[in-house]
Amino acid sequence: MVTTPELIHGYIKAGLECTHLEVEGDGQHFQAVIVSPAFAGKRLIQRHQLVYAALGDRMREEIHALSMKTLTPDEYQG
Repeated sequence: MVTTPELIHGYIKAGLECTHLEVEGDGQHFQAVIVSPAFAGKRLIQRHQLVYAALGDRMREEIHALSMKTLTPDEYQG
């Protein structure tokens, strides 16, 4: 099965509350802008761990490269 930006979008949206979510990619490498209130008070690594938890085993099996910009709603608007 080919992984698409739309699939990754759905996986993240299902596992993490997002107020804004953009995913782009070419089937191998993906970039995401993820805005979530769950990121408030969290360090960068903790934010990425929340996204990895939402993606689960797919991060190892389907998604080979994902670069993320993780922001709180205040950071995104400001």
